[in-house]
Amino acid sequence: MEKFKQLQKIKEIYDQGGNIIQYLKSIGKNRANTIEDILISYDFQAGSYIKYLSDNSEFNQNYSKALATVIDKLGDIGSLMEVGVGEATTLSSLLKNMEKKPAAVFGFDISWSRLKFAKGLLSDRNASNATLFTANLFEIPLLDNSIDVVYTSHSIEPNGGREAEALKELYRVAKNYLVLLEPSYEFADDEAKARMEQHGYITALYKTAKELGYNIVEHRLFDHSANPLNPTGLIIIEKKETASGPSGLVCPISRTALVKHNESLLYSRESFLAYPVIDGIPCLLKENSVLAIHLLTEYDEFKSANNIEYQ
Repeated sequence: MEKFKQLQKIKEIYDQGGNIIQYLKSIGKNRANTIEDILISYDFQAGSYIKYLSDNSEFNQNYSKALATVIDKLGDIGSLMEVGVGEATTLSSLLKNMEKKPAAVFGFDISWSRLKFAKGLLSDRNASNATLFTANLFEIPLLDNSIDVVYTSHSIEPNGGREAEALKELYRVAKNYLVLLEPSYEFADDEAKARMEQHGYITALYKTAKELGYNIVEHRLFDHSANPLNPTGLIIIEKKETASGPSGLVCPISRTALVKHNESLLYSRESFLAYPVIDGIPCLLKENSVLAIHLLTEYDEFKSANNIEYQ
């Protein structure tokens, strides 16, 4: 997290309307967007999507209704998760428009600040039962086959060149279906393709899914796109696992169960790693982990067990 040292400088760039990602890429001398670049950029943007929602509520409703129609056709859904949930502008509208509400709803994002706004929006829209947590989409803190339907909405977008890694991880967690609403290079014109390449967006999602041998049951241009230079494509991948894993949160490093230690901490007894919970939101990036082998050791019991006395 070397670029965290420049957060004040980055704030100045953001306040002046500059492009944070382009600046971070220039100082890092990397062509592709790094996880650190994406985290910093999204965290500074937190709140902007809710502002956009208030100004573009009709588009949001149309987009979410179309997505609800897609997901409703997949059958009974016990659990649903949005990857890169951001401020829950899509998730909150989607839940309102689904015919059958799933019993368990999850959403994660790399940015804690965006989830803070998501928590408020979901509460405003009477969907505060959703489990929100920070995570890296390449290291999701859930077990295999743990979520019936996993979907994205332009969240793989900035990870150009890492399509295979992203698909494998999302496919691992999904039990029945993976629904992808992402920039479609296949349905883009030359200008849009050039823009995707310039911004480091994904360009080979469909091609990669085919190469991985996934069962693609639908691939088309989605009904609604916010930007014609960034057309949204729909890819539905069917998995249909018979065995499902528990949907509880796990350590992103060891994938061992996390238990609540107190209101501000989750702990893995197997890996000895602790993770903070800030304002009710578990922080489950591997970089958030704290090695705490003796978290559960009581000092007085330790002294007694070892016959320790002081002169």
